[in-house]
Amino acid sequence: MASRKRGSATASPGDSFQTPGKKASVYRTQNSDVSQWGIVETCHYLRGEGLGEHETAFTDHKITGAVLRYLKKDDLEKMGIKPVGDQLRILHSLSKLGHIEEGPQTNKVFNDPIHGHVELHPLLVKIIDTPQFQRLRNIKQLGATYFVFPGASHNRFEHSIGVGFLAGQLVKALKEKQRELSISQRDILCVQIAGLCHDLGHGPFSHMFDAKFIPKARPDISWKHEKASLDMFDHLVEKNDLKPQMEQHGLVLPEDLDFIKELIAGPLDTTVDLQVVHTVSIITGDQGMMLMLCCQSSQWPYRGRSKDKSFLYEIVANKRNGIDMDKWDYFARDCHNLGIQNNSDYRRYLKFARVCEVDGEKLICTRDKEVGNLYDLFYTRICLHKRAYQHRVCTVIEIMINEAFLKADKHFQVQGSGGKMFTLSTAIDDMEAYTKLTDSVFEQILHSSNPELAEARQILQNILQRRLYKYLGQTQAKKPLKVTQNTINEWEAELAESVPQVGNPGVTLLPEDFVVSVIQMDYGMNQENPIDSMRFYCKTDPTKAIPIHKHQVSKILPENFAEQLIRVYYKKTDGEGLATAQKHFIQWCMIRDFIKPQDGDVIAPELTPLKSWSDGKEDGGDDNLGRGHSNQKAVKSLFKDKV
Repeated sequence: MASRKRGSATASPGDSFQTPGKKASVYRTQNSDVSQWGIVETCHYLRGEGLGEHETAFTDHKITGAVLRYLKKDDLEKMGIKPVGDQLRILHSLSKLGHIEEGPQTNKVFNDPIHGHVELHPLLVKIIDTPQFQRLRNIKQLGATYFVFPGASHNRFEHSIGVGFLAGQLVKALKEKQRELSISQRDILCVQIAGLCHDLGHGPFSHMFDAKFIPKARPDISWKHEKASLDMFDHLVEKNDLKPQMEQHGLVLPEDLDFIKELIAGPLDTTVDLQVVHTVSIITGDQGMMLMLCCQSSQWPYRGRSKDKSFLYEIVANKRNGIDMDKWDYFARDCHNLGIQNNSDYRRYLKFARVCEVDGEKLICTRDKEVGNLYDLFYTRICLHKRAYQHRVCTVIEIMINEAFLKADKHFQVQGSGGKMFTLSTAIDDMEAYTKLTDSVFEQILHSSNPELAEARQILQNILQRRLYKYLGQTQAKKPLKVTQNTINEWEAELAESVPQVGNPGVTLLPEDFVVSVIQMDYGMNQENPIDSMRFYCKTDPTKAIPIHKHQVSKILPENFAEQLIRVYYKKTDGEGLATAQKHFIQWCMIRDFIKPQDGDVIAPELTPLKSWSDGKEDGGDDNLGRGHSNQKAVKSLFKDKV
């Protein structure tokens, strides 16, 4: 003890760096949050590692702790440190910083009904406290579903916070389990920001806006909410001057901004992205999936991170199989608010997720015993669509809101950049204007005194007073059809002309009396089984990834992974017209050789015996409109100018 005291009392400042124990104690006396180190503290660390001869290079280039741990070999060379041996020594010393305990962050705690108390990084809190993100408080997660399910009142705001939290949980779990992946704090922060901001671009009533309204209001453009999310993210960063704070927390700009946007929407180079998607669309089955992976391997389409970090692109928006933190959050959140049982558990997925190499690319895999749980995940997705998202009343309310928005489009304006005015459909071209578009558009139209909004106002009033379009029934074609807006227009005209062969009450119907809605439901990859593109590992060798095919799991799994439903509604509310419209619908199904509606024998008992209905298992039909051989004469007779 005495010798130790004497040595401590007489040692010079440089002597304190002679042993690891003393070296560590010096680091602890400084600011232990490496990201907050200044140039002086950085040089102090270099001296402690025996690298004091390189202090000048670090000082001249103003290297602080914010970027210290992210320096690469190329960066050192640009700083004038040429010897390879010196570069390796520096990089080895810097790698230790990942193990130095960081100081306490001023994280903010959110009490979430799904995930409990969650802590978010200060930079994420800065993003949340912007007008562009706060806008999500007023956009319903499930759009018009709230008009049918009283509990579905949750918004994009809380969902986005949930995805940001879960994305961080997954990437942190991978870092903890697999240090060799070299996941940095910078990677983690970027993934969290992407999860938080992935839905910034949603418009009023969520998917109704980009799936129904914009395609009809502006059929000349191809626009999705993912594009608006990227535009809104750029706008959010610039408008709130967040770049200095991002750099302060260790992000490297503009590289990390590109990375965040790629995590949200895929490759920013759309030509590469389209090439990959096109390959999958024309080649199906296992070979198609393998070819997709091959294309991605031969030409890496991302700029934010190199190929050795490919697994990071599967966390927020997984383009490979759809299993990502976005789905895990909204399945849990939607089931909770809708009162529907959730069979999927993201906590198990976090426990078993690990990265394996497949065909030269690092992918997130899970244990082989979890394959059944992943099928449950996608079955939950289908149940949510059938029971809630595509509920027949939810569908018709969205149709009516969409019609009201279309009628109001040219007469409803919001102010954007430079004082310029934009309509509902053109606001997507200016993020300043788009920030002002939320579900509140419904109330603004409803309470407007503008006479030009009278028609739109009446439609919305009908929704609130439950004067909805009447549901006539649902059917399916024998094969999936390629349906365009022109196809729907033709079908609505055909419905008006499908006068029942017997018992015609003499009521004349017009094409505008009908609304045809085509619903697509699948496991997330159209006709494909998403589990075919998932890879699994076994307990005996967790480094080897293997596919598990459907027949290896169970014989009672679905044969088909997608279906197409055709629903028909009648706009008027008079009883006589409704009864006639129902018979027109049954007659139309007979002529088109579609599947017999479930209540067909009740609605039109005098009509259904006139046709021998198939059970839908036959191929049936000889063209892309699903006509059967037995009804060709009837079709030609009824629709002479359309065949």
